[in-house]
Amino acid sequence: MNILAINSSHRPGKNTALMLNLVLNEIKDKGGHTELLELANHKIELCRACNKCLQTPECSIRNDDMAMIAQKMLKADAIVLGSPVYFVNVTSLMKIFIDRTRWMHMCKNLLDGKVGGVLTHAGLRNGGQEMTQMILERFLQHHGVHVVDSRIVDAPIYNIGVIGTLFDDMKDEKILWKKGVMDDPLTLMMCRALGQNILRQLNR
Repeated sequence: MNILAINSSHRPGKNTALMLNLVLNEIKDKGGHTELLELANHKIELCRACNKCLQTPECSIRNDDMAMIAQKMLKADAIVLGSPVYFVNVTSLMKIFIDRTRWMHMCKNLLDGKVGGVLTHAGLRNGGQEMTQMILERFLQHHGVHVVDSRIVDAPIYNIGVIGTLFDDMKDEKILWKKGVMDDPLTLMMCRALGQNILRQLNR
C-alpha cells in the first residue's frame, strides 16, 4: 500500500504539511508506505501549451522534476492533495502542478481507479476553504480518482471536509489567532478521519 501526499504550500513543513502528515500517520500505523512531497522543494516548469499531450500521453518538458513526481503518482495507490488558500483558490504551485498533469489525462486517464483525498487551510474561518477544496476534488475526479471524504463512520457531520483555520476568537473587534493548526481539534480529528477512510477504501 503506497500513499503519496502532495503539499502545495509555499512554506514547506508548516500547517498544511502538518495536516497531511496526520492523514499519512493513520495509514503508516497500519503498515502502509507513505511519502510527503513538498512542491516548493522541486522545480516545475510552466505548461507551454504545446498540445503534444493531445496526441500522445507524454509531456514535452523534460528539464524539471515533474516527470519524477508523475512517476510517484502513477505508483501510488492513493494520492492526497493539500493546499493553503491563496485568494480563494489553490496556490500558484498547485495550479502549475495541476496544469502539468494534463498529459496524464487528455488521451487516457492514467490515474483512473486510484483513491484520493484533499485538505485545505486558511487564516480566516471562512477564508475560501470550501472553494479550494472543491477545486482540488474536481481535479482528482477528472483524473478518474475516487475521492474519499472525511466523515467519521456512524458519527454526526462535523465538517464538510478537512478544512483548517487559524481563526480562534474575536475580542474588542480584533481577531485572535491560533498559534497553528495543531491547536484546532476539529481539524486534527478530520485529518485522522480522512486517513482512516482512505485506508478503508483501499482495503475494500
